Formats: sequence, structure tokens, C-alpha cells
Amino acid sequence: MTRHVLVIANETAASGSLIAKLEQTAAEGDPLVTVIAPVNQPSEGYVVYRDTRRASAGRRLDRTLETLRRGQIRASGMVVETDPVAAVKDALAQLEPPVTEVIVSTHPKERSGWLNRNVVERITKAAGEIPVDHVVAAEAEADGEANVLVVANQTLASAPLLERIRARAQSGPASFLIIAPQEHASAEQQEAERRLRLLVGGLRAEGIEAHGQIAHPDPHTAAIQTVHDERIDEIIVSTFPGQKSGWLRRDLVDRLRRDAGVPVDHVVSKPVREEVTA
Repeated sequence: MTRHVLVIANETAASGSLIAKLEQTAAEGDPLVTVIAPVNQPSEGYVVYRDTRRASAGRRLDRTLETLRRGQIRASGMVVETDPVAAVKDALAQLEPPVTEVIVSTHPKERSGWLNRNVVERITKAAGEIPVDHVVAAEAEADGEANVLVVANQTLASAPLLERIRARAQSGPASFLIIAPQEHASAEQQEAERRLRLLVGGLRAEGIEAHGQIAHPDPHTAAIQTVHDERIDEIIVSTFPGQKSGWLRRDLVDRLRRDAGVPVDHVVSKPVREEVTA
């Protein structure tokens, strides 16, 4: 019977810990390895420019497959737009030869959206009698790219926010997830989406990796949901100044600093009529 190892990994797909585990597995026999990289999708909200997530996952997957093949390990893989548990269920039902073992690779607990959602336990249950191994990538093995959450709406087109994102991108590798809290059925959603597309499209034109979504209308809820669902390393909140900002009147910045567990930066933008293009 062919030993067929299914690997589920995304941000840690190219980590040294996972590669070492697969090399150890190969030393014990001649396995066939299939690496599946599920692309994280938001728990709710309308996604703008979702293809950037797929491209990032694809680059990490390519690095992993190249490394394995250099080590004479038979390996193939794919990026899938589904959650990791569904990806495992689909793979177990469809892959040939049948999967004989599963390896799930994640960040450590404090950085892992998957572990926050009990993904390893849920995959183990879905796998039934097929053994499941969990590999945790060390902090030092992160791909060096920070995940920065940007929370903004009416100030999405402001120069101060654009300048802050540019400065952060220049200070070190970063990917920006920009969320615009907005009622999904409201008349303002279309305008919020337009501002979001303007900012995300401009950043991408400059070579800055960015993607965005219309999110839960409450900015605190939207941000905390995202921190729970994904690995977020930093947050940038953009608001109007003082009493002109409903978010500041609700103490959003301090609440996120208390609840999010990551550094929170605050950008203040004055109301403007003209949109700033990147």
C-alpha cells in the first residue's frame, strides 16, 4: 500500500519545522506527499481583491514543493479556497491513492487563527482512524511577513492612512488586510466598497500586498473577529479627530489595545472632499 501523506498548511507551508518533519517521514519510507494550502476566508463580509490571498498561498506552496523535490521526495500540491477542515474532508474523499496519514502545520497557539478555531481537533475527528500529526512552526520560522490589519471606513482615501501604510511597508515585509466596517445592506456599503477598492488597488499598483473586505458594522467586533480568524500581528486604526469620530467617542482604539493582544497604531485624518490616489 502506498504511503500517502496529506499535509495541510498555509502560512507555515515553507517552515523549517514542517520540512524537517517531512524529511523525517521520507527517511522512514518512500511516501507520496500532497500539500494542500487552504486560503483563509473571512467569517463574514464581502471580500475585495480576494486573489491576493491565493497568490500568497501559492508562493509559499511553490517554495515547499521545490524544497521537497530537491530532497527527492515525491510531492505535489494545490491551493484551495476553503477552510482547512473542509479541505481535509475533500482530500480524504477524492485523493488517490487513499491518504494514510495527515500532517497539520500551524503557528504557535498565540499566533494561530487555526488553533483558535480548534482546527487540529476538528481535522482529527474528520480523519477518523487515519492518524493526524500536528507540527508547530517556531516563531523564528515565520516567513518574515507581518500581517497588518487596517480598520477604516470614511478615512480609507485619506493621505495620512496611505502614508502610514506605505511607511509600514517600507519598514519591513508586510501584508495588509483592510476592513471597512459597514452595514452590508445599507446604501453606504457601495461607497465604502468604492473607497476600499481605491485604496487596495492603489497599494497593489505600488507592489504592496493588500486585500480588503466589507466587515461587521461594529469596528471593534469586526477587528476582534478578524484577530480570532487569522494571524494578525499589528493593527492600524484610522479615524477622524476627536469628537468628529464616532469610533473615538466609543473608545475604539483603547478597547482594541486592551482586547486584541497585538500592537494598535492610530492614524488621525481630517475630513476631506478629495480622494487620495496611490
